[in-house]
Amino acid sequence: MSWLRSLLSRRDVLRVGAGGAAALAGSVALGQSGSHPAGHPGAAPASPAPATSAHTGHGNNLMVGSVNHKRNGFDPMAMLTDWDWGKVSTLPNGQTLREYTMIAQDKEIEIAPGIFFPAWTYNGRVPGPTLRCTEGDRLRITFINQTIHAHTIHFHGVHSAEMDGVPGAGPGEIQPGGRFVYEFDAEPFGCHLYHCHATSLKRHIHKGMYGAFIVDPKEGRLPAREFVMVQNAFDTNFDGANEIYAVNTVGFEFARRPIPVQKGELIRIYLINILEFDLINSFHLHANFFNYYDTGTTLEPTSRIVDTIMQAQGQRGILEFKYKFTGNFMFHPHISEFTELGWMGSFQVVEPDAYPAALKAAGVDAGWDRRSRQGAAGGRS
Repeated sequence: MSWLRSLLSRRDVLRVGAGGAAALAGSVALGQSGSHPAGHPGAAPASPAPATSAHTGHGNNLMVGSVNHKRNGFDPMAMLTDWDWGKVSTLPNGQTLREYTMIAQDKEIEIAPGIFFPAWTYNGRVPGPTLRCTEGDRLRITFINQTIHAHTIHFHGVHSAEMDGVPGAGPGEIQPGGRFVYEFDAEPFGCHLYHCHATSLKRHIHKGMYGAFIVDPKEGRLPAREFVMVQNAFDTNFDGANEIYAVNTVGFEFARRPIPVQKGELIRIYLINILEFDLINSFHLHANFFNYYDTGTTLEPTSRIVDTIMQAQGQRGILEFKYKFTGNFMFHPHISEFTELGWMGSFQVVEPDAYPAALKAAGVDAGWDRRSRQGAAGGRS
C-alpha cells in the first residue's frame, strides 16, 4: 500500500484536519480499496456524519460528526468509571475471591466518525474491562478464546510462571475454541494493566487486546473522583504508523464531550500508556499541576507539583489534582502530532450547584457520578 502512504501521510492528516483526513484514510484503507492486508479484513465505513458540531483544537483541526457508541457497544465516557469488581465470594480461609470471565472476540469498532477498525478485543471492547480488586484478593479469571487466532492474557503483577500468559509457560497460547483459568493473588497494589502476549506481540496489542488492572491498597486511598484513562492509537492502513490517537479508543471524544468535575474536589486518574509503534507518550494538564505516583505502588508521590509526565509502552501511574477555578481546561500529550490526531480532551470544571447540568451535557447520569466516587470510598465489594 505504498501508493496509499504517498497519498495520505500522517502529516497530510494534520494539514487536512483530523476528521476529514481520517475519513479519507479509513475509506481508502478499510472500505474502497478492495484489498486488505492478510488477517486484516475491512469493511466500508459508514458515511461521514453531518457537520452538526465541531471542535477547534491545536492547529485548528476539526472534529466533524460523532461516533455511534451504541453500535460500538462501549462509550469512552462510561469507560472512565466502569470498574469491574468481579463476582465476589469468600474462600474457606477467609480470603476474598473475585471471579471474572474474559472472552476474546473479533469485532469491528468505530474509532473516529465513519472510521472503522477490525479489532481483536476482550469482551467486545477496546480497552477491555477495567478489572479492580484489593491487594491480597484471590483472582480467578476464566479466559475463553472465540476467535480464529491464538491469544493469552498477561497480567502485570506478581504470580507463578504458569499464570504468566506467555508462550511456553503454563498453557502457553490459548488456541481458537480453547479456554484457561488464570488464578493468582493480587499483588502489589497499584495501577497495572493486562494484555495479550501471543506472537506477534505488537500485532496483538495494536489490534486492541489490553485493559486496565487496578489493585487497591488494603488501607485504601483518600476519597476522590476517579477515572481510568488508557492511552491508545490505531494504524488504520497497517503501514506501521498510527493515524488515530485517543484516550479510551475514540479520537477527540473528550474534546467533544468534556469530562464534568467539581471545583476543589480531589481528582485521581489511573493513566496507562499502551501505544504501539510510538516509543513515548505523555500527559499534560492545562492551567494546573498534579502529584504523580509512578506505577501507583507507593502511597507517597514519586513526583510532586508537575504538569507533564512521559510514559513508555506499558508504563502507568496515578495523577492527583484539584481545580482552583471553574472553566473548560484542556489535557493532551505534549506531543503535538498525537494531539492533532485525536488525543485531546478537556475537563469541564463547575461549582457543585452546576454539576447536574454538566453531567447532562456530557451525556452521563447520577450512576456515572456515583461510580466515579465509588472506588476509593468503599466500592470494593
